[in-house]
Amino acid sequence: MWPVAAVVFLPLTVTTDAEWALLAPLPPVPACQTTAGGRPEQHRRRVVVDAIRYVIHNGCVWRVLPADFPPWRTVYGLYQRWHARGVTIALHDALHAAVRQAARRNVEPTAAVIDSQSVRAAATVPRASRGWDDANHAGRAVMPGRLAAGGAGAGRRG
Repeated sequence: MWPVAAVVFLPLTVTTDAEWALLAPLPPVPACQTTAGGRPEQHRRRVVVDAIRYVIHNGCVWRVLPADFPPWRTVYGLYQRWHARGVTIALHDALHAAVRQAARRNVEPTAAVIDSQSVRAAATVPRASRGWDDANHAGRAVMPGRLAAGGAGAGRRG
């Protein structure tokens, strides 16, 4: 086990007690506690979750995980197993629901925004109305397939 006093984290990657109360039951039971058996886990799951959050928050590769966390192979291996079992989606959905409830909103959104350019470029829209963005105040034609949210050349104008 890692001593708690020796572990130093960035504030955004530390799982709070409230978050952990919500997340703790979601990962699968450790193999050592199943009838098939397995090797006991050497690192607390909360520290592993903090390490995963560190990688996601900083956008770094697994191999440069700081020494304050468990070994990167351990963290990556657990992440891959949990992701294959759908645990990462369940973690996201649980936190998303908690945030929406805390804001006194419905857990499921009741409205959606549709990208108008995507609709205009759909195969069901006549060609005459494609390729021009009326909200584009620069007065340039918008090329189909070059959406501002990530198509080739996204974010580049002119």
